[in-house]
Amino acid sequence: MGFVRVKAVIANPAAPERREELELLADTGALYSIVPAEVLERIGVRPHGTRAFRLADGARMEREIGGASFHWDGYEGLSPVIFGEADDEPVLGVVTLEALGLEVDPVGERLRPMELLLI
Repeated sequence: MGFVRVKAVIANPAAPERREELELLADTGALYSIVPAEVLERIGVRPHGTRAFRLADGARMEREIGGASFHWDGYEGLSPVIFGEADDEPVLGVVTLEALGLEVDPVGERLRPMELLLI
């Protein structure tokens, strides 16, 4: 597993001008991205459902989910997003990293383009 902190822009896919920059923990141990619900609401992203998740310690929680556009250093991609609550760390998860075509370089403490496979 690897992780680094990055600043990325989260946007509403239906209204791309509605966007906000946010610091996120890019974490290869996290499947989905978590963005504070108030940020998603400000940019007009609405939840389309609720899902149950299991935490690393075995606890279960439910969170609303939706879809957002993520932008970092010229890369952009659409991804599912969890509506984070007050105690949730903002996270850039593996699904979003793959949508962006990026991977975590824990030694260099940065994101870098990944080799994309078509098959």
